[in-house]
Amino acid sequence: MADGAAGRYLAIADHGLIGDLRSVALVGVNGTIDWYCCPRFDSPSVFASLLDADRGGKFELAPTVPAETKQFYFPDTNVLITRFYAYDGVGEIQDFMPIVGDPTEAGRHRLIRRVLCVRGKLPFAALVAPRFDYGRAHHEVRCDGDRTVFGCHMLTLALTSSVEVTVDGGDARAEFTLAEGETAVFALDRVSDELRPRSCPLAEAEEQFAETVRYWRRWLAGSRYRGRWREMVHRSALTLKLLTYAPTGAIVAAATTSLPEQIGGERNWDYRYVWIRDAAFCLYAMLRLGFSEEAAAFMDFLDRHVALRGDGPDGPLQIMYGIDGRTDLTEQELPHLEGYRCSAPVRIGNDAVGQLQLDIYGALIDSIYLYDKWAHPISSDRWEEVIAIVDWVCGNWNQPDEGIWETRGGRRNFLYSRLMCWVAIERAIRMAVHRGLPADLPHWRQTRDDIYYQIMRKGFSTDRQAFTQHEDADVLDAAVLMMPMAKFMSPSDPKWLSTLDALTHDLVSDSLVYRYDPQVSPDGLRGVEGTFSICSFWYVEALARAGRLDDARLAFEKMLTYANHVGLFAEQIGHTGEQLGNFPQAFTHLSLISAAVNLDRALG
Repeated sequence: MADGAAGRYLAIADHGLIGDLRSVALVGVNGTIDWYCCPRFDSPSVFASLLDADRGGKFELAPTVPAETKQFYFPDTNVLITRFYAYDGVGEIQDFMPIVGDPTEAGRHRLIRRVLCVRGKLPFAALVAPRFDYGRAHHEVRCDGDRTVFGCHMLTLALTSSVEVTVDGGDARAEFTLAEGETAVFALDRVSDELRPRSCPLAEAEEQFAETVRYWRRWLAGSRYRGRWREMVHRSALTLKLLTYAPTGAIVAAATTSLPEQIGGERNWDYRYVWIRDAAFCLYAMLRLGFSEEAAAFMDFLDRHVALRGDGPDGPLQIMYGIDGRTDLTEQELPHLEGYRCSAPVRIGNDAVGQLQLDIYGALIDSIYLYDKWAHPISSDRWEEVIAIVDWVCGNWNQPDEGIWETRGGRRNFLYSRLMCWVAIERAIRMAVHRGLPADLPHWRQTRDDIYYQIMRKGFSTDRQAFTQHEDADVLDAAVLMMPMAKFMSPSDPKWLSTLDALTHDLVSDSLVYRYDPQVSPDGLRGVEGTFSICSFWYVEALARAGRLDDARLAFEKMLTYANHVGLFAEQIGHTGEQLGNFPQAFTHLSLISAAVNLDRALG
C-alpha cells in the first residue's frame, strides 16, 4: 500500500523550510505548503498533507499550466524561492515568515507568499485548505471584508490577498493571471482578541521581504567559518537557527513528526521537542561558528525551564522536554491519519521521555564546559547544578540504560553511555581545576578512572578487535565513533584503528553509516532502517582525526551529495538514496558543521 501511495506524496527531500523562530513550514517543490503548525513547533498542525494527502490540509499555489520547477534559497537567508518554467512564461513564489522584533506582533506568525511573473504571462491557482488539530477539529470560514477567516475552538487564521478569493466549503480558492512584472500576495496570519486582523498590501509585503532578508544576512554575518564548505556549513547553521524557539532558547530535534525511517514501517516518532543531547550538541556547533547568543539562550532555557529532579535512580534530568520546559510528553497515535505514504502510525508526543539515557549528562556537561571556555564563565548557581549532576553520575554510571538510540528492547550496559559518563566527569574536573571551583575532586577522579578501566576491559572484543555496542558482546555500534572525538583515547591508538576498520567493514556502505544492525542487536521494533546521517558525519571526523585524510574528504564529499536540492538533510538515507525520517534534523546538520570544521583543520 505504501508504494501505491507514492504518487500522492512528494518525496521528503522535495521540500524547503521557512520559519519565524517559533514555528516552521515545509514548502514542496510543487508550491504546496504541506506541513505547518501554529503558533509553535509542537502545536497541532494546520497543514499536514505530508502525513495524510487527503485529510491533512494544505496550501496549494502554482501555475495552472504545465511547468518545470526549481527551488532555492535567496542567498544567505531562509527566504525560499520556488520558480516555475512554463511555455508562456516564468513565475516564482517567494515564501517567508517575517522575524518580528515588536513583541506585540510576535504572536501573529505571519506567513507570506509573494507570487511574481518574471517573464511572459502565467495563470495561477491557489487553494487554502486548513485542517486544524491534525485534521480532528471542525472549522468555520467567513469573509470579513478583504479577509477570509478560518476558525476553530483553538485557533483562528486570517487570509488576506491582493487577488479575489472565494469560499468553497471549508476552503478558500483563487484564480488569477499575472503578466511580466506583476505581483500577487497572500498572507496568512494568526488572529485573536489581542491580535487584530491586518491587511498585507503589495508594498508592505515587499518591505517585509526586504526586512526578512536583512535579518538573516545580519545573523549569518556573525559566522566565523571561512573554510572549504562554506555554503553547506552556513545552510546548516541557518537551519539550526530555524529550529530554535526564540521565546525560551529551546532547540527542537526536528521540524516534523512521524516521517518514517522505513516506508510502510512503524519507526515513526515525534521530534518537535528538546532533547538534552541534541540541543547540547547544537550548542557546540553554534559555538564553533561564533554564535554565542544562541548558546547563551539555551543556557537560559536550562536555567528557567529545566529543574533538577533529585538524586533518584531515574536521574536529575529527563532526556527531553517541551519547548516551554514542560515534562509531560505523553505519546498518542492518530489513527485517522494514514501517515506519509501509508506509513502508520502517526504519533504525537514521545514515550521515550521516560527512558534512562545516561549519555545525556556527558553531552550537557561537555557543552557547559565549552560555553564556559569559549563564551562566558558559568555562574555559581550553574556550577552547583553541575556538581549535583556529576555527583549523581558518579553514583549511577554503572547501571544499564536505553542508550543513545532510544531502543525499546530493554536496558543494556551500553558502551556509549559509559563513555559519556566519563566525559561528564572529566569535563567537570577540567572546569573545577581551571576556575578553582569547589568539587570533590578525589572522588570524581577515582570514578572517572573506574569508568575508563571498565570500558577498556569489558568494552573491547578481542575476537572482533573492536569496541562494541555494550559490555561483553561482539555487536558493533557507530556511536563508538565518538571515542576519539570525546578525547577518551588517541585517534591513532591501535585499538581505535582496529575498531575503525571493523566499523568500516560492518556498518559502512559507500561512506554511509548504519548506526547498528537490528538483526544482530534487536531494538524492540519491527523492520529495518536506513543509514544514519549523523553517524556518516561522525565517520568523516573519525577518519580525519586518524590521519586518513583522503578517505575522510571523499566520504564527506559523497555525503554532501545526499543533501536535498537546498542543502537540507533528514535523519536517515534509505537504500536507494532517498531521505527518510523527520526533516530537517538538527542532529545531522550539527554533525555536518563539526565534520567540516575539523576536516578543514586537518587538511590545513
